[in-house]
Amino acid sequence: MSVPDAGFDDSVLYRMKFARRLPARLAELTGPEHGVVELPLHVVWSGLRSFDLDQPRQRMGLYRTVLAEGTREDLCRFLNSELLTSLWPVLRTLAGPSVRAVWENAFPELHERAAA
Repeated sequence: MSVPDAGFDDSVLYRMKFARRLPARLAELTGPEHGVVELPLHVVWSGLRSFDLDQPRQRMGLYRTVLAEGTREDLCRFLNSELLTSLWPVLRTLAGPSVRAVWENAFPELHERAAA
């Protein structure tokens, strides 16, 4: 039995998945700026779960993981709007094209930051 084609390719469905998770405003991202953060199992189910935000590689790893796997609540709880904006020029290259497109379409200030 085949699944009917709804006229969407996989990339459109993938982007829709990320778009549904977005906060209404970047200001809703009120996560910590410093210290150690432990992500729940539904966000990271294997490997490193604790990230030290004061270590640049770990901070980038946390942001990449939460953008890819987190729910809207996780995004708001673990990400910080100021840190996200400052990390975006590099983070956008690590997060993948679907995440990048969804976030930059929703928040033009991220696209502007990357272009600067």
